[in-house]
Amino acid sequence: MLYICSYCDSQYTKWQGQCDECGKWGTVKDETDANTPEQKTVSIDKSTQLKRVKISIKEINDCLGGGIVKGSFILLAGDPGIGKSTLVLQLACSIDENPSSSVLYVAGEESPEQIGTRISRLKLNADKLQFLANVSIKNIISSIKKNKPSLVIIDSIQTISDENVEGLPGNINQIKSCASQLFQIAKQENIPIIIIGHVTKEGSAAGPQTLAHMVDVVLYLEGDKFHEHRLLRSTKNRFGPTNQVGVFSMTEQGFIEVKNPSELFLGKRGNNSSGSVVSVIMEGSRPFLIEIQALTNKTSYGYPKRATSGFDLSRLELLLAVLQRRAGLKLDNQDVFLNIVAGLKTKDPSLDLAAALAIASSLSNQKMPSGSVAIGEIGLAGEIRPVSHFDQRVQEAKRLGFSNFYTPKNTINISDAIKILGIKK
Repeated sequence: MLYICSYCDSQYTKWQGQCDECGKWGTVKDETDANTPEQKTVSIDKSTQLKRVKISIKEINDCLGGGIVKGSFILLAGDPGIGKSTLVLQLACSIDENPSSSVLYVAGEESPEQIGTRISRLKLNADKLQFLANVSIKNIISSIKKNKPSLVIIDSIQTISDENVEGLPGNINQIKSCASQLFQIAKQENIPIIIIGHVTKEGSAAGPQTLAHMVDVVLYLEGDKFHEHRLLRSTKNRFGPTNQVGVFSMTEQGFIEVKNPSELFLGKRGNNSSGSVVSVIMEGSRPFLIEIQALTNKTSYGYPKRATSGFDLSRLELLLAVLQRRAGLKLDNQDVFLNIVAGLKTKDPSLDLAAALAIASSLSNQKMPSGSVAIGEIGLAGEIRPVSHFDQRVQEAKRLGFSNFYTPKNTINISDAIKILGIKK
């Protein structure tokens, strides 16, 4: 006999009134069904190919590993106002299926009139779209079984409700119940379902952890509201590679695919200035050139300030310690500010060398040589370590006209890098 808490999924061998893990009362229930029939095993045919729903938007296709797998259960999460509804609307209107196929769009947050206005503004062909302005999971399941659409979009999972479950839409039990039923219908009918979800303050998908484990694919739409670019990142994909990234520009006409992300992120860089260094990061299997800027200024306080935008603050503090101890730079009386241009955020360790050189360049007010790119991870001993996909990064930089490279191949440690540049300590 097995008892499971319906709130946090903790398991017990005997019944108890209160869950020890979450503290909830009356949530521990018997989950064992003695009458469950014996399940038959099946053999796996290795030659079977996954059937995918093709999309005319290449960036989404690539991010998903070649299209939407039929019967897959996909979670798309992102900050409010980042463009999730606009993206799935464009996706729904770009399905490359037979002319008789349809897309069921369950509108829980907007009325069909509001969505119609957006379709007109984006100039989309919505002939295949069928709208359902109903948030009852029972009615949604019934509509899926009746209409047999090629794709179902739920906007959003936090608005869907199950009348058999206590609580308001959006609470943990409601989300768990509705998501479970949608998952089952996706597998039974072999229909892909995309659910839109919100994110927490920490940036993870809101809702119970079982939701992230249940879905086949987790996509995050990232970006800065003050910049036009958006990144569609796959953090989980049972049918393809993870950490693939699609790059878009957010315009009045909706999402526009970016063919050359490096040019977008570098922008109009203009004349090289002190404290500015170009590097190459990897997002999934794609190399992007980015500019990292540093500014040092003598502190007016007893404790120098360190601030970053798009760069890990703890990583900056580590690099400052290495620069002081291994390269002899005096930074304990300097405020240090580090920024990745265009609002990008990354934790790629290959940025270490570029960040360190940008700080040294700003401190000495000496420019980097024209056409320079810095790639490498810095260890605590000050050594420059090799990074993954090195050749691919270098080729991308060369393609955009960069020819002067500072890498682990020609730079042993950070002190040598500073000497090569002629930066005074």
